[in-house]
Amino acid sequence: MPGLLLRDGRPWSAGGPADLLIRDGVIAKLGPGLDPGDAEVIDLGGRLVLPGLVEAHCHLDKTLFGGPWRPHSAGPALADRIADERRHRAELGLPDPAAVTALLEAMAAAGTTHVRTHTDVHSGTGLTGVEVVRDVAARLAGRITVEQVAFPQSGILADPGTAALLEEAIGLGVSAVGGIDPAGMDRDPVRHLDVVFGLAERHGVRIDLHLHDPGSLGVFELELIIERTRAAGLAGRVTVSHAYALAQADAATQDRLAAGLADAGITITTAAIFDFPVPPVKKLREAGVNVACGHDDIRDLWSPYGSGDLLERAMHLAYRSTFRRDEDIEAALEAVTFGGARALGLDGYGLTEGAPADLVVVDAETPAHAVVTRPPRDLVLKAGHVVARGATLRPGS
Repeated sequence: MPGLLLRDGRPWSAGGPADLLIRDGVIAKLGPGLDPGDAEVIDLGGRLVLPGLVEAHCHLDKTLFGGPWRPHSAGPALADRIADERRHRAELGLPDPAAVTALLEAMAAAGTTHVRTHTDVHSGTGLTGVEVVRDVAARLAGRITVEQVAFPQSGILADPGTAALLEEAIGLGVSAVGGIDPAGMDRDPVRHLDVVFGLAERHGVRIDLHLHDPGSLGVFELELIIERTRAAGLAGRVTVSHAYALAQADAATQDRLAAGLADAGITITTAAIFDFPVPPVKKLREAGVNVACGHDDIRDLWSPYGSGDLLERAMHLAYRSTFRRDEDIEAALEAVTFGGARALGLDGYGLTEGAPADLVVVDAETPAHAVVTRPPRDLVLKAGHVVARGATLRPGS
Protein backbone atom coordinates (compact mmCIF):
# COMPACT_ATOMS: atom_id res chain seq x y z
CA MET A 1 0.00 0.00 0.00
CA PRO A 2 1.31 3.50 -0.81
CA GLY A 3 0.66 4.87 2.66
CA LEU A 4 -0.24 8.32 3.94
CA LEU A 5 1.86 11.32 4.97
CA LEU A 6 0.38 13.81 7.40
CA ARG A 7 2.36 16.97 6.70
CA ASP A 8 3.03 19.73 9.24
CA GLY A 9 1.19 18.44 12.29
CA ARG A 10 1.89 19.10 15.95
CA PRO A 11 1.87 15.71 17.68
CA TRP A 12 1.08 15.98 21.39
CA SER A 13 4.32 16.04 23.40
CA ALA A 14 6.50 15.77 20.27
CA GLY A 15 8.24 19.03 21.07
CA GLY A 16 7.40 20.80 17.83
CA PRO A 17 6.00 20.47 14.31
CA ALA A 18 6.46 17.10 12.63
CA ASP A 19 5.26 14.96 9.76
CA LEU A 20 3.81 11.50 10.31
CA LEU A 21 4.40 8.85 7.66
CA ILE A 22 1.87 6.02 7.96
CA ARG A 23 2.29 2.64 6.31
CA ASP A 24 0.57 -0.68 6.95
CA GLY A 25 -1.58 0.82 9.67
CA VAL A 26 1.25 2.11 11.89
CA ILE A 27 3.30 5.29 12.29
CA ALA A 28 6.35 4.34 10.24
CA LYS A 29 8.26 7.61 10.68
CA LEU A 30 7.82 10.74 12.76
CA GLY A 31 9.82 13.93 12.19
CA PRO A 32 10.10 17.17 10.22
CA GLY A 33 10.45 17.27 6.44
CA LEU A 34 9.75 13.61 5.70
CA ASP A 35 9.88 12.40 2.12
CA PRO A 36 6.39 11.12 1.20
CA GLY A 37 7.63 8.82 -1.53
CA ASP A 38 4.52 7.32 -3.10
CA ALA A 39 2.32 8.16 -0.11
CA GLU A 40 -0.78 10.34 -0.30
CA VAL A 41 -0.17 13.68 1.42
CA ILE A 42 -2.61 15.48 3.71
CA ASP A 43 -1.48 18.93 4.87
CA LEU A 44 -2.49 19.48 8.50
CA GLY A 45 -1.55 23.16 8.51
CA GLY A 46 -0.02 23.02 11.97
CA ARG A 47 -3.00 21.38 13.62
CA LEU A 48 -2.70 19.40 16.85
CA VAL A 49 -2.42 15.60 16.54
CA LEU A 50 -3.71 13.44 19.39
CA PRO A 51 -3.73 9.66 19.73
CA GLY A 52 -7.11 8.00 19.21
CA LEU A 53 -9.44 8.67 22.13
CA VAL A 54 -10.22 5.72 24.43
CA GLU A 55 -13.67 5.35 26.00
CA ALA A 56 -12.96 3.40 29.19
CA HIS A 57 -16.48 3.03 30.60
CA CYS A 58 -19.87 3.10 28.89
CA HIS A 59 -23.01 0.96 28.46
CA LEU A 60 -23.74 0.49 24.76
CA ASP A 61 -26.41 -2.13 25.34
CA LYS A 62 -28.59 0.36 27.24
CA THR A 63 -28.44 3.29 24.82
CA LEU A 64 -31.37 4.93 23.02
CA PHE A 65 -29.00 7.11 20.99
CA GLY A 66 -30.37 8.38 17.70
CA GLY A 67 -33.96 7.50 18.54
CA PRO A 68 -36.92 9.62 19.68
CA TRP A 69 -36.54 11.68 22.83
CA ARG A 70 -37.67 9.81 25.93
CA PRO A 71 -38.24 11.73 29.18
CA HIS A 72 -36.38 10.32 32.17
CA SER A 73 -38.69 8.26 34.40
CA ALA A 74 -36.51 6.78 37.17
CA GLY A 75 -36.20 7.90 40.77
CA PRO A 76 -32.95 9.28 42.21
CA ALA A 77 -31.55 6.13 43.84
CA LEU A 78 -29.42 3.43 42.20
CA ALA A 79 -32.12 0.85 42.96
CA ASP A 80 -34.72 3.11 41.30
CA ARG A 81 -32.76 3.25 38.07
CA ILE A 82 -32.19 -0.51 38.03
CA ALA A 83 -35.92 -1.14 38.56
CA ASP A 84 -36.95 1.45 35.96
CA GLU A 85 -34.71 -0.14 33.37
CA ARG A 86 -36.15 -3.59 34.06
CA ARG A 87 -39.67 -2.24 33.56
CA HIS A 88 -39.02 -0.54 30.25
CA ARG A 89 -36.27 -2.46 28.45
CA ALA A 90 -38.60 -4.80 26.59
CA GLU A 91 -41.04 -2.13 25.38
CA LEU A 92 -38.13 -0.07 24.04
CA GLY A 93 -36.52 -3.04 22.31
CA LEU A 94 -33.27 -2.91 24.24
CA PRO A 95 -30.61 -3.69 23.37
CA ASP A 96 -31.31 -1.93 20.07
CA PRO A 97 -28.74 -2.63 17.33
CA ALA A 98 -29.66 0.60 15.52
CA ALA A 99 -29.04 2.68 18.65
CA VAL A 100 -25.76 0.89 19.40
CA THR A 101 -24.67 1.52 15.81
CA ALA A 102 -25.65 5.19 15.92
CA LEU A 103 -23.71 5.77 19.14
CA LEU A 104 -20.59 3.98 17.95
CA GLU A 105 -20.65 5.91 14.68
CA ALA A 106 -20.93 9.20 16.60
CA MET A 107 -18.04 8.13 18.82
CA ALA A 108 -15.90 7.24 15.80
CA ALA A 109 -16.62 10.57 14.09
CA ALA A 110 -15.59 12.33 17.33
CA GLY A 111 -12.22 10.59 17.38
CA THR A 112 -12.81 7.59 19.63
CA THR A 113 -10.91 4.57 18.34
CA HIS A 114 -11.38 2.14 21.26
CA VAL A 115 -14.37 1.51 23.54
CA ARG A 116 -14.81 -0.54 26.70
CA THR A 117 -18.51 -1.18 27.28
CA HIS A 118 -20.15 -2.87 30.25
CA THR A 119 -22.85 -5.20 28.93
CA ASP A 120 -25.60 -6.43 31.24
CA VAL A 121 -25.52 -10.13 32.06
CA HIS A 122 -28.25 -11.30 34.43
CA SER A 123 -31.17 -13.71 34.67
CA GLY A 124 -33.59 -11.29 33.03
CA THR A 125 -31.57 -10.61 29.88
CA GLY A 126 -29.26 -13.60 29.62
CA LEU A 127 -26.55 -13.00 27.03
CA THR A 128 -28.66 -11.06 24.52
CA GLY A 129 -26.79 -7.81 25.10
CA VAL A 130 -23.41 -9.45 24.64
CA GLU A 131 -24.53 -10.92 21.32
CA VAL A 132 -26.05 -7.69 20.01
CA VAL A 133 -23.03 -5.56 20.90
CA ARG A 134 -20.66 -8.19 19.50
CA ASP A 135 -22.47 -8.25 16.17
CA VAL A 136 -22.63 -4.46 15.82
CA ALA A 137 -18.97 -4.12 16.79
CA ALA A 138 -18.01 -6.68 14.12
CA ARG A 139 -19.77 -4.61 11.45
CA LEU A 140 -17.90 -1.46 12.53
CA ALA A 141 -14.53 -3.10 13.11
CA GLY A 142 -12.70 -0.93 10.57
CA ARG A 143 -13.88 2.27 12.26
CA ILE A 144 -13.76 1.55 15.98
CA THR A 145 -12.69 -1.30 18.27
CA VAL A 146 -15.08 -2.46 20.99
CA GLU A 147 -14.32 -4.66 23.97
CA GLN A 148 -17.01 -5.89 26.32
CA VAL A 149 -17.12 -6.36 30.08
CA ALA A 150 -19.67 -8.95 31.24
CA PHE A 151 -21.49 -6.81 33.80
CA PRO A 152 -23.73 -8.30 36.53
CA GLN A 153 -26.07 -5.30 36.86
CA SER A 154 -28.31 -7.04 39.40
CA GLY A 155 -25.47 -8.54 41.43
CA ILE A 156 -23.96 -12.01 41.32
CA LEU A 157 -25.10 -13.71 44.50
CA ALA A 158 -28.39 -11.78 44.61
CA ASP A 159 -29.28 -12.99 41.11
CA PRO A 160 -28.88 -16.79 41.03
CA GLY A 161 -27.41 -18.13 37.81
CA THR A 162 -25.45 -14.96 37.03
CA ALA A 163 -22.05 -16.50 37.82
CA ALA A 164 -22.66 -19.16 35.18
CA LEU A 165 -23.81 -16.52 32.68
CA LEU A 166 -20.64 -14.51 33.26
CA GLU A 167 -18.62 -17.59 32.39
CA GLU A 168 -20.71 -18.20 29.28
CA ALA A 169 -20.15 -14.58 28.25
CA ILE A 170 -16.40 -15.13 28.40
CA GLY A 171 -16.93 -17.98 25.96
CA LEU A 172 -18.64 -15.52 23.60
CA GLY A 173 -15.54 -13.34 23.55
CA VAL A 174 -15.91 -10.71 26.27
CA SER A 175 -12.50 -9.53 27.40
CA ALA A 176 -13.27 -8.65 31.02
CA VAL A 177 -15.53 -9.73 33.85
CA GLY A 178 -17.31 -7.16 35.97
CA GLY A 179 -18.76 -6.82 39.40
CA ILE A 180 -20.94 -4.34 41.26
CA ASP A 181 -20.88 -3.22 44.90
CA PRO A 182 -19.82 -6.55 46.43
CA ALA A 183 -21.09 -5.42 49.83
CA GLY A 184 -23.93 -3.04 49.00
CA MET A 185 -25.47 -5.17 46.26
CA ASP A 186 -24.59 -8.73 47.24
CA ARG A 187 -23.92 -8.21 50.98
CA ASP A 188 -21.00 -10.61 50.81
CA PRO A 189 -17.90 -8.96 49.36
CA VAL A 190 -15.66 -11.98 49.86
CA ARG A 191 -17.87 -14.42 47.93
CA HIS A 192 -18.61 -11.79 45.25
CA LEU A 193 -14.90 -11.21 44.69
CA ASP A 194 -14.28 -14.97 44.79
CA VAL A 195 -16.47 -15.29 41.69
CA VAL A 196 -15.00 -12.31 39.82
CA PHE A 197 -11.35 -13.05 40.52
CA GLY A 198 -11.90 -16.78 40.05
CA LEU A 199 -13.27 -16.22 36.54
CA ALA A 200 -10.44 -13.85 35.67
CA GLU A 201 -7.78 -16.27 36.84
CA ARG A 202 -9.33 -19.31 35.12
CA HIS A 203 -9.95 -17.62 31.78
CA GLY A 204 -7.23 -14.97 31.58
CA VAL A 205 -9.62 -12.03 31.24
CA ARG A 206 -9.41 -8.61 32.84
CA ILE A 207 -11.56 -7.27 35.68
CA ASP A 208 -13.57 -4.05 35.84
CA LEU A 209 -15.72 -3.58 38.96
CA HIS A 210 -18.37 -0.91 39.55
CA LEU A 211 -17.93 0.43 43.08
CA HIS A 212 -20.58 2.93 44.16
CA ASP A 213 -20.61 1.97 47.86
CA PRO A 214 -19.75 5.09 49.89
CA GLY A 215 -17.73 5.93 52.97
CA SER A 216 -15.97 3.37 55.13
CA LEU A 217 -17.78 0.48 53.42
CA GLY A 218 -16.37 1.47 50.03
CA VAL A 219 -12.91 1.97 51.53
CA PHE A 220 -13.06 -1.54 53.00
CA GLU A 221 -13.99 -2.96 49.58
CA LEU A 222 -11.14 -1.11 47.90
CA GLU A 223 -8.78 -2.64 50.44
CA LEU A 224 -10.16 -6.10 49.65
CA ILE A 225 -9.73 -5.52 45.90
CA ILE A 226 -6.14 -4.35 46.39
CA GLU A 227 -5.40 -7.43 48.49
CA ARG A 228 -7.01 -9.80 45.97
CA THR A 229 -5.23 -8.20 43.00
CA ARG A 230 -1.85 -8.58 44.67
CA ALA A 231 -2.54 -12.16 45.69
CA ALA A 232 -3.68 -13.11 42.19
CA GLY A 233 -0.76 -11.38 40.47
CA LEU A 234 -3.15 -9.35 38.29
CA ALA A 235 -1.24 -6.07 38.22
CA GLY A 236 -2.33 -3.97 35.24
CA ARG A 237 -5.42 -6.12 34.66
CA VAL A 238 -7.87 -4.78 37.26
CA THR A 239 -9.98 -1.61 37.11
CA VAL A 240 -12.28 -0.11 39.71
CA SER A 241 -14.87 2.17 38.15
CA HIS A 242 -16.42 5.12 40.01
CA ALA A 243 -14.80 4.45 43.42
CA TYR A 244 -16.92 7.10 45.13
CA ALA A 245 -15.55 6.19 48.55
CA LEU A 246 -12.06 7.14 47.44
CA ALA A 247 -13.23 10.68 46.79
CA GLN A 248 -15.06 10.83 50.13
CA ALA A 249 -12.18 9.57 52.28
CA ASP A 250 -9.99 11.82 54.41
CA ALA A 251 -6.57 12.82 53.07
CA ALA A 252 -4.62 10.21 55.03
CA THR A 253 -6.91 7.40 53.85
CA GLN A 254 -6.67 8.65 50.27
CA ASP A 255 -2.88 8.60 50.50
CA ARG A 256 -2.88 5.05 51.88
CA LEU A 257 -5.31 3.79 49.25
CA ALA A 258 -3.45 5.54 46.43
CA ALA A 259 -0.22 3.85 47.48
CA GLY A 260 -1.98 0.47 47.61
CA LEU A 261 -3.67 0.94 44.24
CA ALA A 262 -0.38 1.94 42.62
CA ASP A 263 1.48 -1.01 44.15
CA ALA A 264 -1.23 -3.44 43.02
CA GLY A 265 -1.39 -1.93 39.52
CA ILE A 266 -5.11 -1.10 39.68
CA THR A 267 -6.71 1.50 37.39
CA ILE A 268 -9.33 3.92 38.67
CA THR A 269 -11.92 4.92 36.07
CA THR A 270 -14.25 7.85 36.59
CA ALA A 271 -17.06 9.41 34.58
CA ALA A 272 -17.34 12.70 36.53
CA ILE A 273 -21.11 12.72 36.10
CA PHE A 274 -23.78 14.72 37.91
CA ASP A 275 -22.67 15.46 41.49
CA PHE A 276 -21.28 11.98 42.16
CA PRO A 277 -17.87 12.04 43.87
CA VAL A 278 -14.84 12.28 41.58
CA PRO A 279 -11.66 10.48 42.68
CA PRO A 280 -8.68 12.76 43.45
CA VAL A 281 -7.08 12.60 40.01
CA LYS A 282 -3.94 14.60 40.78
CA LYS A 283 -3.22 12.70 43.99
CA LEU A 284 -3.73 9.35 42.28
CA ARG A 285 -1.47 10.25 39.37
CA GLU A 286 1.24 11.55 41.69
CA ALA A 287 1.13 8.21 43.53
CA GLY A 288 1.52 6.32 40.25
CA VAL A 289 -2.09 5.17 39.85
CA ASN A 290 -3.45 4.92 36.31
CA VAL A 291 -6.60 7.02 35.83
CA ALA A 292 -9.04 6.49 32.97
CA CYS A 293 -12.36 8.10 32.05
CA GLY A 294 -15.57 7.34 30.19
CA HIS A 295 -19.14 8.52 29.75
CA ASP A 296 -20.94 5.86 31.79
CA ASP A 297 -24.56 6.05 30.51
CA ILE A 298 -25.33 7.84 27.25
CA ARG A 299 -28.92 8.75 26.33
CA ASP A 300 -30.56 5.82 28.05
CA LEU A 301 -32.96 4.97 30.86
CA TRP A 302 -30.30 5.92 33.40
CA SER A 303 -29.42 9.34 32.00
CA PRO A 304 -30.74 11.56 29.20
CA TYR A 305 -27.28 13.12 28.77
CA GLY A 306 -24.21 12.24 26.71
CA SER A 307 -22.87 12.86 23.23
CA GLY A 308 -20.17 10.23 22.82
CA ASP A 309 -17.54 13.00 22.52
CA LEU A 310 -14.62 12.17 24.81
CA LEU A 311 -13.13 15.67 24.62
CA GLU A 312 -16.39 16.85 26.16
CA ARG A 313 -16.09 14.16 28.82
CA ALA A 314 -12.50 15.22 29.55
CA MET A 315 -13.73 18.79 29.96
CA HIS A 316 -16.27 17.63 32.55
CA LEU A 317 -13.56 15.72 34.42
CA ALA A 318 -11.28 18.77 34.43
CA TYR A 319 -14.11 21.06 35.51
CA ARG A 320 -15.33 18.76 38.31
CA SER A 321 -11.71 18.45 39.49
CA THR A 322 -11.36 22.28 39.50
CA PHE A 323 -8.45 22.07 37.07
CA ARG A 324 -7.42 25.47 35.66
CA ARG A 325 -3.74 25.17 34.80
CA ASP A 326 -2.85 23.66 31.42
CA GLU A 327 -0.85 20.80 32.91
CA ASP A 328 -3.81 19.82 35.10
CA ILE A 329 -6.30 20.03 32.24
CA GLU A 330 -3.96 17.79 30.23
CA ALA A 331 -4.32 15.20 32.99
CA ALA A 332 -8.01 14.94 32.06
CA LEU A 333 -7.02 14.48 28.41
CA GLU A 334 -4.56 11.82 29.51
CA ALA A 335 -7.46 9.95 31.15
CA VAL A 336 -9.33 9.66 27.83
CA THR A 337 -6.20 8.67 25.90
CA PHE A 338 -3.19 7.01 27.54
CA GLY A 339 -5.02 6.22 30.78
CA GLY A 340 -7.77 4.41 28.93
CA ALA A 341 -5.23 2.62 26.74
CA ARG A 342 -3.42 1.29 29.80
CA ALA A 343 -6.70 0.15 31.35
CA LEU A 344 -7.59 -1.78 28.19
CA GLY A 345 -4.06 -3.12 27.74
CA LEU A 346 -3.56 -1.61 24.29
CA ASP A 347 -0.10 -2.54 23.06
CA GLY A 348 2.04 0.17 21.47
CA TYR A 349 -0.57 2.90 21.85
CA GLY A 350 0.62 6.47 21.35
CA LEU A 351 2.36 8.90 19.02
CA THR A 352 5.66 7.14 18.43
CA GLU A 353 7.17 5.26 15.52
CA GLY A 354 5.73 1.77 15.38
CA ALA A 355 2.51 2.72 17.18
CA PRO A 356 -0.85 1.94 15.55
CA ALA A 357 -1.95 4.90 13.44
CA ASP A 358 -5.07 5.68 15.48
CA LEU A 359 -5.03 9.47 15.37
CA VAL A 360 -7.23 12.54 15.86
CA VAL A 361 -6.48 15.96 14.36
CA VAL A 362 -7.98 19.15 15.82
CA ASP A 363 -7.48 22.88 15.36
CA ALA A 364 -6.28 23.83 18.84
CA GLU A 365 -3.30 25.75 20.18
CA THR A 366 -2.54 23.28 22.97
CA PRO A 367 -3.98 20.02 24.36
CA ALA A 368 -5.63 21.98 27.19
CA HIS A 369 -7.19 24.29 24.60
CA ALA A 370 -8.60 21.23 22.82
CA VAL A 371 -10.23 20.01 26.05
CA VAL A 372 -11.76 23.38 26.89
CA THR A 373 -13.07 24.24 23.39
CA ARG A 374 -13.76 20.72 22.03
CA PRO A 375 -13.13 21.72 18.40
CA PRO A 376 -14.49 19.65 15.49
CA ARG A 377 -12.43 16.61 14.62
CA ASP A 378 -10.81 17.62 11.34
CA LEU A 379 -9.39 14.16 10.68
CA VAL A 380 -9.72 10.77 12.36
CA LEU A 381 -7.61 7.75 11.44
CA LYS A 382 -8.12 4.15 12.53
CA ALA A 383 -5.21 1.82 11.76
CA GLY A 384 -4.05 4.36 9.16
CA HIS A 385 -7.39 4.55 7.35
CA VAL A 386 -9.36 7.79 7.22
CA VAL A 387 -12.52 7.26 9.27
CA ALA A 388 -13.82 10.83 9.44
CA ARG A 389 -13.05 14.24 7.98
CA GLY A 390 -14.60 17.51 9.11
CA ALA A 391 -16.37 15.71 11.96
CA THR A 392 -18.26 13.57 9.42
CA LEU A 393 -17.92 9.80 9.24
CA ARG A 394 -16.83 8.58 5.84
CA PRO A 395 -19.23 6.09 4.23
CA GLY A 396 -17.95 2.55 4.32
CA SER A 397 -14.77 3.45 6.18
